[in-house]
Amino acid sequence: MKIFKVPSLPGVDGEAVVREARSLIVRKLDQPARRAFLQRSLTLGGLSLLTGCSISDDSHVEAALSQVSRFNDRMQGLLFSPTRLAPTYSAAEITRPFPFNAYYGEDEVREVDGASWRLEVTGMVADRHAWTLAELRAMPQDEQITRHICVEGWSAIGRWGGVRFADFLRHIGADTSAKYVGFKCVDDYFTSIDMATALHPQTLMALTYDGQPLPPKYGFPMKLRMPTKLGYKNPKHIQAMFVTNTYSGGYWEDQGYNWFGGS
Repeated sequence: MKIFKVPSLPGVDGEAVVREARSLIVRKLDQPARRAFLQRSLTLGGLSLLTGCSISDDSHVEAALSQVSRFNDRMQGLLFSPTRLAPTYSAAEITRPFPFNAYYGEDEVREVDGASWRLEVTGMVADRHAWTLAELRAMPQDEQITRHICVEGWSAIGRWGGVRFADFLRHIGADTSAKYVGFKCVDDYFTSIDMATALHPQTLMALTYDGQPLPPKYGFPMKLRMPTKLGYKNPKHIQAMFVTNTYSGGYWEDQGYNWFGGS
């Protein structure tokens, strides 16, 4: 995630204020942490000037953080390039074992029946039929060895294979002028991404990990792999997707995480 320039304000280290806000927004914060951050910003006169919000109570705290988060989203969107590729790695550099991570423990991983599973496709698309796993596997497959970066501060390199999402969107006649693509998962997780990221050449409908069918703990039968995004933007166990112009948020994003989640 990149640090961006902010307008100069008298007596305010704007970059420091936004940098600290950014590091907080991408974590799930309790109220004391939110208040402490804003108190530090207030001593600079910074956040209230940057957002135009009073920070006298919790509702204003949330409003101020939301303003900074939306500002982050706009800046990350401007920094994003549909042609800039994330780094790739050799097989020797793969992290083994690749870590498990979710909002629940590994013993709670959802078991999905691949034979009966269907990917529901709705919204601004021409072909809305529900896709089987066999149909997805029959499409041209791509592979990447890329780094997964978690908002919690760790990273790992993995080998993912599957269908380029841009190819799939074009195949189903998706309206690529739409703003968003949203996802719903078997485990009740959900998220949404911008169309530019959906069309990025490294955005992958991952069906395999390290040359084998995607294991349940990594998202069987399908996850979205986006090396240009932080880990929480990469949904696992996807069961439905939709193309839309309506913002639909996400599981962590609705709790304060930055929505764009990458660059």
